[in-house]
Amino acid sequence: MATYDDVAVLALQLPDVTEGTSRGRRTWNVRGKGFAWERPLSKADLKRLGDEPPPQGPLLGLRTEDLHEKEALLAQERPGVFTIAHFDNYPAVLLRLDAVTLEVVHDALVEAWLACAPPALAETFLQGRH
Repeated sequence: MATYDDVAVLALQLPDVTEGTSRGRRTWNVRGKGFAWERPLSKADLKRLGDEPPPQGPLLGLRTEDLHEKEALLAQERPGVFTIAHFDNYPAVLLRLDAVTLEVVHDALVEAWLACAPPALAETFLQGRH
């Protein structure tokens, strides 16, 4: 089980990441581009779910490289990874923090960071990991 504080610690370990706020919620950016953010469900989200029970616990929005990457990620049916109607045609997924380990959060943050980091920064990061 992970928390937003865990997300902050992990995200801020990545190169050139800053923490900010948007709409009163924490966001994590790489060189000004948001790759992860606190994303509770809105009243509109809950209404769109209808009779389907809403996901419980804290939710984290994560950017994906593109819509194909998003679909591939969702096709893996990983526990805690899902999308909502609000994210239709938008390259992002949601992660239920209380349904995943810190390792999963770390890996998801790295993938989201790579999707948003400038290519040279991403390449330098990837070279340093091997």
